[in-house]
Amino acid sequence: MLTARARFAVVALTVIFLAWTTYQQVHELSAILVFGILYLIYGYFKEGTVVLASKAYHNQDFIKVERLLKQVKYPDRLKRSRRGYFEFMSGNIELKKGNYPEAERHFQIASRFPLKNESEKGLVLSQLANLNLRKKEYDKARAYIEIAKELKISARVKSIIEKIELEIQKGRE
Repeated sequence: MLTARARFAVVALTVIFLAWTTYQQVHELSAILVFGILYLIYGYFKEGTVVLASKAYHNQDFIKVERLLKQVKYPDRLKRSRRGYFEFMSGNIELKKGNYPEAERHFQIASRFPLKNESEKGLVLSQLANLNLRKKEYDKARAYIEIAKELKISARVKSIIEKIELEIQKGRE
């Protein structure tokens, strides 16, 4: 749960401490420091700043969310459990900006990765249905809704799905 800058600072301090322990010939501590450095590098690529962005997202600080997500240089390298949230939050940021094609791309990617529960997956699918409804692609919107209805979803997501279904019916008339 560190920003890229904080990781770099910790690694720099650890390298200095590693040099000192190597000079003092404290090899056990040097080995631990090397593993610590490797873990920080691993965390940079596999964890990124997704957890920090998630906390900011729940606090509805979308400017901070966007800033933290931009620090993830290689989203393809994130762990599967982090990638879904990265794409979900990125999709919502793009949706708020009005960049619908990019939002749809992020939501489609998010739908392929595991999220915390089926209700969140249903929310992603309802966002995709809503975006296709906006493009008047009713068949695609209906397909996303049908998949979402098969999941164990919360009452909130269920109400969103019902509203989208009404809009699909109105659009086809």
